[in-house]
Amino acid sequence: MYMGGENNTPQAARTIRYAGLVIPIVLVIYGYLHAIGAIVGREVSFEILTSIAAAWMILAVWQFFVPAKHRYVAAVRLSLYHLLAGFYLLFITGVFTPFIACWIVLLVASYLYFDRKGVLLSVGVFMAVVFADIVLWGSLDDTIIPYDLAVLAAVLLCGLIVMSISKAQSVDRTELRRSHEQETLQRDRILAIVNNLTDAVMSTDKSNTIRVYNAASLDLLDTNDSLNGHHIDTVLPLVNADDTPVRLSSLLKKASTVQSHDDVWFVYEDGERIRLELTISPIRKTFRHSETESDGHIIIMRDITKAKSLEEERDEFISVVSHELRTPITVVEGSLSNLEIMLDKTDVSKDRVASAVKLAHEQTMYLAKMVNDLSALSRAERGVANDREVINVRELISALYETYVNEAHQKGLRFDLDLGARIGKVEVSRLYLEELLQNFITNAIKYTKSGSVTVCVHQKAGEIVFAVKDTGIGISKSEQSKVFEKFYRSEDYRTRETGGTGLGLYVVTKLARNMGTEVHLTSRLNHGSTFSFALPAYEPKKD
Repeated sequence: MYMGGENNTPQAARTIRYAGLVIPIVLVIYGYLHAIGAIVGREVSFEILTSIAAAWMILAVWQFFVPAKHRYVAAVRLSLYHLLAGFYLLFITGVFTPFIACWIVLLVASYLYFDRKGVLLSVGVFMAVVFADIVLWGSLDDTIIPYDLAVLAAVLLCGLIVMSISKAQSVDRTELRRSHEQETLQRDRILAIVNNLTDAVMSTDKSNTIRVYNAASLDLLDTNDSLNGHHIDTVLPLVNADDTPVRLSSLLKKASTVQSHDDVWFVYEDGERIRLELTISPIRKTFRHSETESDGHIIIMRDITKAKSLEEERDEFISVVSHELRTPITVVEGSLSNLEIMLDKTDVSKDRVASAVKLAHEQTMYLAKMVNDLSALSRAERGVANDREVINVRELISALYETYVNEAHQKGLRFDLDLGARIGKVEVSRLYLEELLQNFITNAIKYTKSGSVTVCVHQKAGEIVFAVKDTGIGISKSEQSKVFEKFYRSEDYRTRETGGTGLGLYVVTKLARNMGTEVHLTSRLNHGSTFSFALPAYEPKKD
């Protein structure tokens, strides 16, 4: 449907449509009153009046029930209205009549549909009607000319007023359009910035309904649905540490200034939950009577589940390390203090001095071992020395055998190799693989009093399986799930005799994870243990 110019609105178009139906009916009735002599005026021809009335009724019904779909249809209808109105003024009532105000309606309709050009054409047609009226009827009635000119002046004045209003509105529209473009540009800039933030951002109105959100909000909530128009409590069901529901709307109501909360959890539909850090900022207009009333809130959300977990794990780790270091440091300090006192005395036997030195040395070695384990753990945590290289497995195992065979024989143990005929190569960090195997071999030698330690390597189904078997003290079923925890030491007195740090197997799990594998344990108390893992066999790339 053709809506006309920029000044036309649905309400104005509806008013003009009704006026185009009602006014012709009124004018036709007024014309017939002229024709029958009920109103004094010029002589009226019933034939001309009936022709004008019939044409006007058809045109009125057409424009009322069939809206114009194209510009030219509206132009044709408006031209016909002007033509019929001109004939009506010339042959029925004359130009000087109270109903000349109806021409103002035509002028306004022309303005609404065709802007200033429509006004000029409407005024031009009226001038032609006035001059025609003077030419046709001026010789019969000398009073027609001044009256017609007065009416013409009034219509011209109305036209000038309408055009002035049109010009003023055109300026206002230009300024409004420019202002709207600037506002749209600023909004687009802000949305571009918000959408590129890694943190989830939402904006709510006074009723806590979401109005603006960024892409990170959808990622955080794991949804593709629109959030606009939804209440904040529906979109963000929160709980506290005790799983008690927390209404975010209540937090917003209390936020008179910028506030942060890091003690709430968001719960997904499948029951999984993440810990959130919320930053709530109230939105206030520059000029406001109330300092507590806001026009909504900006909510910034960040997933801090991993950060808080790492923070708590770090605090626990520092606490445990401090506790583990306290005992050996105290023993070393006490041994050295006793040694210092014994050196001042002449009657102290060499055995007592040697015992004190040995104890201090053992504890110092324990500290050195813990430092080495912590260093290895740090490398594993940070991914340092994770450079992959192609390693000949047979050569690596042979080198490890040469390194530890003497240590095993000194304890009266057999140190055996069980290697497949065709082993192959792996592509991993050499440092990680060596540390992992060394840990297994040293533990096997340490916890085996008699029997043997065997390193087994075989290739199966595209994987190279590494295993270290011993005939040592073994691990009970109740402790097998705990030995990979940091600083865990078995309560078995035979394990306590060895003086380990409790970090070796924890480091092993980290190294294995970095290499993309998993350590498996098979053990039975007093019947030895087997630690194993598998790595994919290296396959050279084909050109």
